[in-house]
Amino acid sequence: MQIFSRTWSLTKIRLRLAMRNRAFFFFSLIMPLIFLVGALFFVGNRKEQWSGYILGAILTTTVMGSFWGLSVQLVTFREQGILRRFRLAPVGAGPMLASSIISNYFMSIPVVLFEIFVCRWAFHAGTWGDLWAMALLVTVGSATFSSLGLIIASVTNTMQETQMINNLLWMAFLFLSGATVPLAIFPGWLQRVALFIPAQYLATGLESATSKLATGREVLEDGIALSVGLLVAFDISRRLFRWEPEAKVPRTAKLWAVAALVPFLLFGAWENIYGARLERVSSNFHAIEHEVVPEQAPGSH
Repeated sequence: MQIFSRTWSLTKIRLRLAMRNRAFFFFSLIMPLIFLVGALFFVGNRKEQWSGYILGAILTTTVMGSFWGLSVQLVTFREQGILRRFRLAPVGAGPMLASSIISNYFMSIPVVLFEIFVCRWAFHAGTWGDLWAMALLVTVGSATFSSLGLIIASVTNTMQETQMINNLLWMAFLFLSGATVPLAIFPGWLQRVALFIPAQYLATGLESATSKLATGREVLEDGIALSVGLLVAFDISRRLFRWEPEAKVPRTAKLWAVAALVPFLLFGAWENIYGARLERVSSNFHAIEHEVVPEQAPGSH
């Protein structure tokens, strides 16, 4: 109970600090709204059935923003000596990192709700989508990408290095997940490569949930993939965490960072050999394109 109490106390402190951090504020709050405005102008008055798909893509970029925001925030705190002050308190790396993830989640909830209401109003959507599936994927996805961002912050030494690695990973997450360009229109070989990308499980799940095309089993599969990635990424971020800017990065740190992607590599390999994810993505895309909602499987919502 003491650990939970300390984590909650740290969460409240982190919420106040986050509101003062301009970089975190931009990547976690402002940038998602920029994507929303861009989507509104791009889609215009197109078919109503696209509203859910566009909302899923926007929510994906919002949730993934925690990857950028937390990594930048943690490096800033370490460079400014703020983490050194936290170390004086009787808390370990686990509660410190957990409070970062929880506070980031609380910060993202108003943005997510705002985007849902704006998309429903702007696109005249006839459905709210599968709200339970959306809540599950947003919650688990936010924690997963927050943990991945914390790993980046632990293996980099400067803000410049952090931003360089963030840019490379962010572009891969953004364009290979289906959040910007529909995965179904990629060449076949690139679709198979995308199955190894963590963001693909979030984008596929949210786009299906917001369009109300996802079955319960499909949402569960996406949730399990993200949850396993979360557990592995959080444990690695806890092991690599550094309080002091002077602390040296272990030689094996970057290998541990790569190991955080192992769950998604395994899921991707399984999907390439046995899974039907690409068929589902293609079927959902063409159903939306022709404004035809396919018959739901038993257990879907």
